[in-house]
Amino acid sequence: MKYKVEYLDPEDLRKLQLDRLRNKALQVYNNVSYYRDAFDRARIKPDDLQTLDDLRILPLTDKETLRAYYPFGMFAVPMSLIKEIHGSSGTTGKPTVVAYTDNDIKVWSEVMARSIACTGGTYLDIIQNAYGYGLFTGGLGVHYGSLELGSAVVPLSSGGSKRQLQLMQDFKTTILTCTPSYSIYLAEYAESLGIDPHETSIRIGILGAEPWSDAMRKQIEAVWNIKAYDIYGLSEIIGPGVAVECEGQDGLHVWADHFLPEIIDPETGKPVPEGQDGMLVITTLTKEATPFLRYATKDIVSMTTGKCPACGRTMPRISRIKGRTDDMLIIRGINVFPSQIESVLLEIEETEPHYQLVVTREGALDELEVQVEVDEKFFSDEIKVLESLEKRIKREIESLLSIAVKVKLVEPRTITRSEGKAKRVIDNRQI
Repeated sequence: MKYKVEYLDPEDLRKLQLDRLRNKALQVYNNVSYYRDAFDRARIKPDDLQTLDDLRILPLTDKETLRAYYPFGMFAVPMSLIKEIHGSSGTTGKPTVVAYTDNDIKVWSEVMARSIACTGGTYLDIIQNAYGYGLFTGGLGVHYGSLELGSAVVPLSSGGSKRQLQLMQDFKTTILTCTPSYSIYLAEYAESLGIDPHETSIRIGILGAEPWSDAMRKQIEAVWNIKAYDIYGLSEIIGPGVAVECEGQDGLHVWADHFLPEIIDPETGKPVPEGQDGMLVITTLTKEATPFLRYATKDIVSMTTGKCPACGRTMPRISRIKGRTDDMLIIRGINVFPSQIESVLLEIEETEPHYQLVVTREGALDELEVQVEVDEKFFSDEIKVLESLEKRIKREIESLLSIAVKVKLVEPRTITRSEGKAKRVIDNRQI
């Protein structure tokens, strides 16, 4: 299925975006005190937005903003129009609350259907949805999109791996939706039960909710014999369905008729040139219940525009997430993203894609220990063999990061598995 809006002439897209932006600015000015105050402090009115660039006059909105107005202070419509409420709990503080009107759910269904179709999914597919259902938006987003596309959906939610595999075989599901780390865990679990993932009917994986590298993609595709696509979304914007890869697997198409993207320098707040890394900022152009202007995602990406050589879509493409400004580790003055270390580990044949970064502070100095599982085929009791592997991993990581690290090799299946987002960092510093 093709959606004509995805192929709009760039100038027509900008006109549509500006029209929707001005309408949305007026809505939040009239109904959300936070935005009314922001406009007033900037000494502008919604009608003063004459170009998309004028939006940069306004401040960023972030999770702390939402928590300050908890629970319903950011709602832009009366409670009588709210049909669904979701929350995203952080590690500290109050949850962020987002809501949906009937039309918001229609938009969510549409962008998720477009996302599934973008990866090659059709109404003939049977979608095994292993994202969590509930306050987390992942499960319901895929569910709504599957129904909109006309696909059959199996709402298994996360966990229950034995049942996942049983129904995968019995129902002959063709698309698997879950986190990348869970897809690896599920394949590993299948093999432990004597099930060959290659023998299943799965042909597509739509994987997201956590950063993952191209090396991990290759591993997932190899173990399942599928095409694995990255999908991007966040609860505060709409849930999954903000952006997704096409068959070219070279960047995620942002559905920019609904979500206006900016890439800015997180330090200065200024826009960065096309193709350069920066923080992704999104303005919701059609969200009714909880619309946000200039929401700071904290995700580090780059963006390119122009017609996609693989699929012909004209929607802008963002890179896969290269890190986050808030889970970025600063070790002895060096910025370190878990995804950087993952990219090294996944190039080393003897290791598994299961690792944890443990940060401690010895006196005044930070210490980073990389704990990584050794592949069962290569695990050896010979100390010299393990010491050699340990030194090689240490050398590769230090070459990339330019800081000293400790490497600890652990036995297969000793790092805690997750059926949701993998916990990669344990920060034990008392800062």
